[in-house]
Order: sequence, then C-alpha cells, then structure tokens
Amino acid sequence: MNHLDIIVAAAKTLVIFSMVMGLVPVLIWMERKGAAYIQDRRGPNRAAILGVRLGGLVHSLADAVKLLTKEEVSVAAASRPAYLAAPVVALFVATVTVAVVPFSEPADFGGFSFSLQVADLKAGLVYVFAMSSLGVYALVLAGWGSCNKYSLMGALRSCAQMISCELAMGLAALSIFILAGSLSLGDIVEDQTFWPWRWNAVRQPLAFLIFFAAMLAEANRLPFDLPEGESEIVAGYHTEYSSMRFAMFFMGEYAHIIVGSAIAATIFFGGWQFPLVESGWIRENANLVLAVLWPASGLALMAGGILVARRFRRKYFDARDFEPLILGLSAVAAGLALLAAIPLAAGAAFPAWVPSLLAFVIQVATILVKTLVICATFIWIRWTLPRFRYDQLMGLGWKVLLPLGMANAVVTAVLVLWYG
Repeated sequence: MNHLDIIVAAAKTLVIFSMVMGLVPVLIWMERKGAAYIQDRRGPNRAAILGVRLGGLVHSLADAVKLLTKEEVSVAAASRPAYLAAPVVALFVATVTVAVVPFSEPADFGGFSFSLQVADLKAGLVYVFAMSSLGVYALVLAGWGSCNKYSLMGALRSCAQMISCELAMGLAALSIFILAGSLSLGDIVEDQTFWPWRWNAVRQPLAFLIFFAAMLAEANRLPFDLPEGESEIVAGYHTEYSSMRFAMFFMGEYAHIIVGSAIAATIFFGGWQFPLVESGWIRENANLVLAVLWPASGLALMAGGILVARRFRRKYFDARDFEPLILGLSAVAAGLALLAAIPLAAGAAFPAWVPSLLAFVIQVATILVKTLVICATFIWIRWTLPRFRYDQLMGLGWKVLLPLGMANAVVTAVLVLWYG
C-alpha cells in the first residue's frame, strides 16, 4: 500500500465517520418530532440561536453543549478502568462496523478508481457480526464498573438479550449468504441487482423480519429496551453516568441505529442500487439524466418552498414565526436559480468524469435514503409498541426467532441446491 492509498483510506474513513455522526443529531431530532406527532404534541421548539429555532433542530446542539459543560459525577466505589472504558467502547463499536458498508460501487474518475467503502472484506458479513457482538462488552463494563445493582442487572439483561438474538440474526444472514454465494457486502449488493423484486427483502421476507427484530434487540430499542428499563431498574447500565460519558452512550445508541439500518439496507434492500435504473445506464445517458434531474430538482425545491412558506403565521410573535417564510422563500429562490441555469448548461460540454460522478452521487443518495427510512421505522416502532416482559423476550428469541431462522436457512439451502 503506497502513500496515496493510505491518504485515500484515511479520507474515506473520515468522510464516513463524519456522515454517521452528522446523522446522529438529525436522528435525535426525528425521534423527538416523531414522538411528538404520534402523541399529538409539538415536540422541541424552544432552544434558539438569535431567535432561530429551525423547527427544534437547535435542541440537539443545545443538548451537546449542555452535556459537554455539565458537571461530571462519578461513583467513588466504581472500578475506574471499566467505568471509564465502557462509553468509549460503546461509541467505537457502533461506528467501526460501518467500515465494510459499500455506499457506492467502484467509480472510475479518469483512471482513478474510487469507492466510498473503507474496507471491501471478503468476509464482510462475518466482520459485521464480529464487531456488533463486541457492543455487549460496553454494557458489561458499565454494569460491573459502576458498582450499582441496577447497572449490573441491566448489563446481565443485555448479555442474555444479545446472545439470544444474535443467533437468530446470524441464521437470517446465513440465508442471504446462501443466495449470494459470498460474504462480501459488495457481492451481496451486486447479486440483488437494480430490480426491486430481486432484493433480499422480497426473496427472503422471513429472514428480513428475523433480522429486523433481532436488530431492534441489539440496539436496545423498544419493545426490547429491557437493559435500560426505567420503570424497573432506574436506567440500567448507564444509571451512574452523567455529562459527556452519558452522551457517548447516547450517541452510541443512535449511531448503532444508523449503522444497523445501513447494513439492513445493504443486504436486504439493494444497497446503493437505484430501483429500476441500472448504474451503467446512468453513466451512458448522463446528459439525459441531468436534463431530467436538473429541472425536476428546481421544480421540487420551488414546490416544497411554497408549501413551507404557506405555513407562515403570526402565532408566537417572535422570530420562530418567520422561519417557514425564510426557509420557504430560500428554497423557492434556489429552485428558480436552478431553472434559470438550464439554458446556460444546455450547450456546455461536460468533462469525461461527470457521468461517473453523477452515478456516484445517485448511489450514495440512494443508500442514505433507504437508511433513513429504516431509521424512521425504528422511531415509529418505539412510540407504537409497549415494552416486552423479560421472559417474553427470551421466549421470542429462543422459541420463535431461532427455530424460524434455522428452518428458513434449511429451506433456502434446499431450494438453491434443487434449482441451482
């Protein structure tokens, strides 16, 4: 590996890490607003910078500032190495797993091949399970190191929960490996093609349901958030954490949701494959695609801006009243600018690398949209379903998901062997 390869790998790592961590505050905002709409209330709308609230998005920044400046409270009897290492492990494991997720296929930019994937491992699926299984160490270290019976109880619950669900998740992924014939996430995406009926969520619906249920349990999300059951064990494994250490657990949970959703989108929903349109066709017909996307984007911005601007009302009699008007008019102006630039770009000669760049951007946008849709499903389920009892969770993992995963893997293997 030469110096250029090291620089490119470091740049991709930084970009993907920044992308995941940048989505964390957005997902927190989506969670709060989604919960508010489901419960028929407004949600966060008070925190502001110079009167600008951005529909509650500033609350995420306010939380970050609060947790960074909050007094750090530690337990005198805590086991310091384990207590301090737990939040670091939680955040590290949640972000390092995304290294094998392909956000695009390899693109050729004038002889330079580039793919937004840190490591294209032949055993990428095994790497995903190996890294995600390390997440339990963060909870065990937090539970044991806190010297608190409630924290220890939450850690023990988490151990049993992850073990019972990871087996079913592995069996669900086994059927995907049988179909694709490879453990590489890139090969799994290629096997699904751009036809939606070839996506593994359609070909393997039972495997997807098992994987998704196990993923909810892995992320400690409702209805499987028993390790931090507030009504029973205060806050579980992070009862004794405050300030930035608690924030690291908090960010790790949401990063886990984002990364898990990206992996589910990759192995079940075609990853970066745009539905019904092949990437090769996009590169070959880049001028046609641009001729359609350019005015469509301008019209969409104008339509969205008008809809937002129409929400302008003098209700609170402060700066937040003008946010829909400002955002809406800005979107309308951006849309008009795009439409006005169409005649200027009509006769322009684009460089040879533009088709590859266009396909690359569409692929990255495609997998990000799929990821956010799955994240929204996480939020919807959290505020819809009640928490399971612990015995119900164990019964679901060992008596339902595990047998179904085994049966699905066996049937898939037989069908592939039969129709090979």
